[in-house]
Amino acid sequence: MESITKNRQSPQTLRAMVARAYGPDQVPVGAEEWVSELGHGWFNVAYRIHLRDGSQVVLKIAPSPGVEVMTYERGAMATELAALRLVREHTSVPVPAVDFSDTSHELCDADYFFMPYIDADNLGIVRESLPAAERDACNEALGAANRELNAIRGSGFGPLAGAPQPSWRAAFTGMAEDVLQDGERRGVDLGWDYDLIRSIFAEQAGCLEEVVEPRYVEWDLWDGNAMVRDGKIVSIIDHERAFWGDPLIEAGFTGVELPDFGDPTAFMRGYGQGPLTDSERVRRRLYCLYLVLIMVIETVYRGHADTRQYDWARGQLDQLMAKFGHRSPR
Repeated sequence: MESITKNRQSPQTLRAMVARAYGPDQVPVGAEEWVSELGHGWFNVAYRIHLRDGSQVVLKIAPSPGVEVMTYERGAMATELAALRLVREHTSVPVPAVDFSDTSHELCDADYFFMPYIDADNLGIVRESLPAAERDACNEALGAANRELNAIRGSGFGPLAGAPQPSWRAAFTGMAEDVLQDGERRGVDLGWDYDLIRSIFAEQAGCLEEVVEPRYVEWDLWDGNAMVRDGKIVSIIDHERAFWGDPLIEAGFTGVELPDFGDPTAFMRGYGQGPLTDSERVRRRLYCLYLVLIMVIETVYRGHADTRQYDWARGQLDQLMAKFGHRSPR
């Protein structure tokens, strides 16, 4: 996936990074077949690198400081490193180890880290080739893993690092406002009035008061961030969007309100989640609204030349607004 947030580096810089992380004896030599870009990511650039001893690692590099990102994406790599520590310390959910991280900006202008390469298939890429029963089993396993992640308790709502909010209502409405301000700052056409959307968050915010305990939220745990081998999930990747919040905001529940995101039945079965209450449905609808706003607005921040994501997300936004009682202006 192409994006202006991908901070690509020269082979010389990549070799210097390898030397710092693993020592000069592991620096690849010869032609550039030792490195390839992993192209299915949306935000950070990621490289698959063959070290001199034949082992393989992945290098992730954060966006350049000169590239404007959305408010919630600032410091995303630090969030991912914090998330990986939490998950490894408190759960049995398989996640990559961190071999080395560097925030000095001495070799390039951004944070980066190395982790072992996971020799497995990306579930989001291979899912259509899998038998239906195996797809369901993987989705159930994602639900069970997500429940275990959500069992991690925090001391406040909001970012993993930084000032916590005392309530989920304050944290989430602040997150939503950040996204709306991001869109206004770049003049993104939502097809809807920004203040109308603000009023929906304000009018429905009372249901957020039901959430009283901060839980670890992965938020980006969809099949494209699950690695599978022999029908089993062997690793969960890409943790830069984690925060403390309401588990119901997790990606696996999105299809409850927006069917185009996929049938959530197997995920919910694995999670152990029964039918949602009326109040939970309202919360889930607000979380869908937050997600779809990001999906529309990020296309401008990432410099997408292709309009397919923008057009699709605009359609999802129209569906949600209808659920909140507003007819499409188009």
